[in-house]
Amino acid sequence: MNQIARSHLIMFLFALSFLVPSLEASEGDADPIYMTCLEDCEKSGCVGEMCFQHCKFSSDGKPIDGPWYLQEPLYQKWKQWDCRSDCRYHCMIAREEQRWKLGGKPIKYHGKWPFQRVYAIQEPAAVAFSAISLAIQFHGWLSFFILLNYKLPLRPDKKTYYEYTGLFHIYAILAMSFWFWSAVCHTRDVELTEKLDYSSAVALVGFSFILTILRTFDVRDEASRVMVAAPLIAFVVTHILYLNFYKLDYGNSVYESLISYPELFSYRFVLVSFITNPDLFAGLNTKVCMAMGVANLLIWGVWAGITSHPSRWKVWLFNVGGTIALLLEIYDFPPYKGFIDAHALWHAANIPLAYISWSFVRDDAVFRTSTLLKKTK
Repeated sequence: MNQIARSHLIMFLFALSFLVPSLEASEGDADPIYMTCLEDCEKSGCVGEMCFQHCKFSSDGKPIDGPWYLQEPLYQKWKQWDCRSDCRYHCMIAREEQRWKLGGKPIKYHGKWPFQRVYAIQEPAAVAFSAISLAIQFHGWLSFFILLNYKLPLRPDKKTYYEYTGLFHIYAILAMSFWFWSAVCHTRDVELTEKLDYSSAVALVGFSFILTILRTFDVRDEASRVMVAAPLIAFVVTHILYLNFYKLDYGNSVYESLISYPELFSYRFVLVSFITNPDLFAGLNTKVCMAMGVANLLIWGVWAGITSHPSRWKVWLFNVGGTIALLLEIYDFPPYKGFIDAHALWHAANIPLAYISWSFVRDDAVFRTSTLLKKTK
C-alpha cells in the first residue's frame, strides 16, 4: 500500500469512528446484586417487603390487571410506571442504600444516576428548574411584545420598526415548547416524551441558527431570508423525522447547552472539550446540534467583536455564564441526596441566562428602532 493510499485509509477510519455510536453500558446494569433483584422482582412483583399491585401474572407469565378495585385510578395512570420500571427503580434504590452503607459511591443505572422520585416525578429538581425557565421565557416574550406594541413608536401602518419582531416571536414559541417538553420528559422519560423533548430541541437549535444568520448579517429582504432559511428548515425537518421514525439517537445532554442560547457559549471551550473528550458528544443528534451550535458561537463572537451595539457587553456576559453552565454538563457528578446533580444545576443556570438573553433582545429592539427613526427624520 503506497503512502497516499495509507493516508486515505487513516482518514477514512478516523471519520468512520465519529459515525459509530458508543456502546457503553452503565456500571449499575452489570451489578450482580441489582440484576438478581430485578429478576426476582419481575417474577414475584416484590422488592423486599414492598410489592406492586400492577405486577400480577397469569399462569402463562403474562401480567394481568386484576379486579378493578386493585387497579390504579385513571388519573394516576399518566405516570406510566409499569411493573418493569417499578422493579428497576426500587431495586436501584435498594442497591444504592446497600452501597452507601458500605461506603460506596453512587453509580449509573441504564445510563442515568439514581434519583429519588417525588410524587412519581423522576427528576424533581430538573423539572422545577425547567418550569422556571419556561416561566422566564414567557415573561421575556411578554415584555418584548409589550415593549414593541405599547412603548416604542409604530409605523404608520401600525407595524413595528424592529425588523426581527416576527422571528423572535417564533423563537419564543419554540423556546417555551422546548422547556415545556423538557419538564415533561424529566417527569417521566418514556419514548413519547423523549421524542418530543429531542424534537423540540432540534427545532429550537435549527431556528436559532437561522435567526443568528439573519440578525448578525442584517438580512432584511424577504427573498434573501427565504433563500437562507429554506435549506436549513429542510435539513432540520429531515433530522426530526430521522429521530422520530428511524432512530432516536441518544447522546450526552451537553448538546442542550447549545440549544436554547447558542450565542451564549465560548466556542473555544466547546472545541477543546470536543477534542479532549469526544465521548461527551457521542451520537448523531448531538453532532448535528454541535455543528449548528458552534457555527452560532463563531458568528455571534465575531459580531460582538466588531459591532458598535451598546449592549454587546451582554453577549460577552452570555459567554461567561454559558461556559460556567457548560462546565456543569462536562464535569458530571451524582445527585446530592438523590435530587440535584450536575444536569439539574445546568437547568438552574439557564434561568438567569434566559433573563439576560431577552434583556439583550429588548435592547436590540430599542436600538434598531431608534436608528431607523433617525434615518427617517
